[in-house]
Amino acid sequence: MDATLSRYAQETAPRYTSYPPATQFHDGIGETQYRRWLEDVPRNGTLSLYIHIPFCKQLCWYCGCHTTVANKDERIGHYVEALLTEIRRVGETAARHARVTHMHFGGGTPNILSPDVFRTIVAEIQRNFRFDANAEKAVELDPRYLSDAHIAAFADCGVTRASLGVQDVSPDVQALINRHQPLEIVQSAVERLREAGIGAINLDLMYGLPGQTVKHVRRSAEAAVALRPDRLTVFGYAHVPWFKKNQRAIDETRLPDAGERMAQAAAAAESLQGAGYTAIGIDHFARADDPLARAKRSGRLRRNFQGYTLDSATTLIGFGASSIGCFAGGYVQNDPHLGRYNSAVQNGRLPIVRGVATSAEDKLRSAVIERLMCDFAVDVLAVQKNFDFDGQVLADGLLRLKPLQTDGLVEVRDGIVNVTAQGQPFVRNIAACFDAYSQACETRHSSVV
Repeated sequence: MDATLSRYAQETAPRYTSYPPATQFHDGIGETQYRRWLEDVPRNGTLSLYIHIPFCKQLCWYCGCHTTVANKDERIGHYVEALLTEIRRVGETAARHARVTHMHFGGGTPNILSPDVFRTIVAEIQRNFRFDANAEKAVELDPRYLSDAHIAAFADCGVTRASLGVQDVSPDVQALINRHQPLEIVQSAVERLREAGIGAINLDLMYGLPGQTVKHVRRSAEAAVALRPDRLTVFGYAHVPWFKKNQRAIDETRLPDAGERMAQAAAAAESLQGAGYTAIGIDHFARADDPLARAKRSGRLRRNFQGYTLDSATTLIGFGASSIGCFAGGYVQNDPHLGRYNSAVQNGRLPIVRGVATSAEDKLRSAVIERLMCDFAVDVLAVQKNFDFDGQVLADGLLRLKPLQTDGLVEVRDGIVNVTAQGQPFVRNIAACFDAYSQACETRHSSVV
């Protein structure tokens, strides 16, 4: 691997699923501000809802999500009670008048809930919010614990999309990440979901896992393609054991180096594109006829906490521990600690513990970064004009691009930034040039590749 590219690959940068990044959230934003933003949601606006289920049957060692092992049913029961109360409480605000266009259950493992409990949560949401007739309803699933009763409940609740974690199909790699999952289990889950009418299937793959090789990644990509998913994601494993204690179980000597990670990412992309999938941004792939691929071709692609998306809702409301909300005025986050989350809700509060208010300049920089992440190109001067800023506000960003221009990662002409083919894997480095906070939190993000 070229030494220059290796250096860029090992640099850290946000994934830019939000701007400012979550590393800028602080405890100066709390419940009072959240309630103001909820009351400011336009009656004719659109809503995206995220519901976090922070429990798993067992912890996968690679996982970086907010989750814990549900060793007692009572823990799940207490959490669900708090979750339902939070939904009702937010449903008492002006936000209830907006129209829900997207609902996403994430985790953790949403199918750790019993089918009846899942139905109860969805029913409570539908009592408190107004859904668009064509709203997408998505759920993340662990195929190892997916029963026919679960699938029936999802179908009854109108779920339209399911995302299943595959990661790697090799038993050797699975043993090193504490996730034993024979491919036959995934195949069965996909078939049963489709039979129930849940036809939009996403599969998640990973590279950079311990013991993983290019051969493993290719085999996993080929196995995933054989299941004919509509979309796939290929995420690089982020090793942050100082932040996620479960990752301390991973043998660091078995982790691939930067050059190997690059080769694995390239192998996955080559396999998926060779099978007819369209590359979407840095880590998503979609069938050529999928709405996500069409959005890419027409310049309508968006990026949020779920990654690349068609979701154009003006407001995101998060329910559950650690969930994040996004409003015209800024971001809020619920307490990630289960005990404190439950206690706050039981005591009549909305459990916000941090967030950040967004300035006009933040919104400008966010727009530039989103277009780079989605389109690998942006007309900086045109965006500045749309936001009524003069040409000097982003001059610092254009100046910071100079070394990346020299190294062939990006081309700049008359304020128009185009990421080169060589530079696309490093678009996070390029986007960071327009991030006013990037140098203040470089050690708090994952490596770029």
